[in-house]
Amino acid sequence: MNNTPFMRFMRRMLHNYSGMLGLLVILVYLIVAVFAAQLAPYSPLKQHAADRLQAPNPTYLLGTDEFGRDILSRLMHGATNSLRIALISVTISFVIGTLLGTVSGYFGGWTDNINMRLADMIFAFPAILLALSIAAALGPGARNTILAISIVYLPIFARVARGSVLTIKSMDYIEAARSLGAGHPFIIGAHILPNSIAPSIVQLSLALSWAILTEAALSFLGLGTLPPNPSWGSMLSESRTLIEIAPWMAISPGIAIMLGVLGFNLLGDGLRDVLDPRMHTGIRT
Repeated sequence: MNNTPFMRFMRRMLHNYSGMLGLLVILVYLIVAVFAAQLAPYSPLKQHAADRLQAPNPTYLLGTDEFGRDILSRLMHGATNSLRIALISVTISFVIGTLLGTVSGYFGGWTDNINMRLADMIFAFPAILLALSIAAALGPGARNTILAISIVYLPIFARVARGSVLTIKSMDYIEAARSLGAGHPFIIGAHILPNSIAPSIVQLSLALSWAILTEAALSFLGLGTLPPNPSWGSMLSESRTLIEIAPWMAISPGIAIMLGVLGFNLLGDGLRDVLDPRMHTGIRT
């Protein structure tokens, strides 16, 4: 019971301090995002005209913006919007990209050529520029932001999955399964995917950090979450003209983005160390 793969994973993870720090940051963010309505002291849309541009104080812990809205409340609800978009978009990319990469790597041939040439076409554009172009063509809004981010990061997962499958499909146990009459669906589901998914899981965590940045950039430019709904990127955009007289408007969402990205990057590095068998056999590169 104590030597199951899950228990071994947990023991390794608990001893990976950077990964645990990243996980702690992410858990705090998720709790805030899920329970924002209960934790926020005010409505994120309620305006307090008499308290415009208040510096942080006991009543408004992070101050107020130009409309008298509580920045802490908007920051909490902004976590809900920003993390929801990042999680949904990256999950879509992860599922579709992993399936396409697995099929491409396993079957090869024209299927692999078509999928990888499409991936090369997407890779030819800088990620943020491509996301910006898609969002601008489709129009602002959370749904279009999710679609833009999903398209941009889909080929990354396809490439990662394909590389793992190309290595695994030539293993002896795969050949043994074929010689015993196992069909392609069984081999892919029972052998290929379970043994090739680890790099994709690491990539999932790293992609979430990029998705947070991309969503913030699109919202900053007015192509993401539509106002007056709060988003970390739109909060930064609103603070531009008031940065000299109300710097707290920019500091809070900026720190929130930084810590969110840092948390997912630390978790990704931790998962890479824990899931890499070379890290536990004394073989390192």
